[in-house]
Amino acid sequence: MDVRLLEILVCPVCKGPLDYRKTASELVCKGCRLAYPIKDDIPVMLEDEARQVPAEEV
Repeated sequence: MDVRLLEILVCPVCKGPLDYRKTASELVCKGCRLAYPIKDDIPVMLEDEARQVPAEEV
């Protein structure tokens, strides 16, 4: 994942910051508790494609 890209990406729902989880290959918004997948080094920033993150995982 490109570091410059990570610096400018925000959650498309709440515009909050995203945490990069390299091992899970996803970007996580703690505010919305959504995890956006990264496929072939491309973040899929669609709410419909995101998974709900359980409270204990955030």
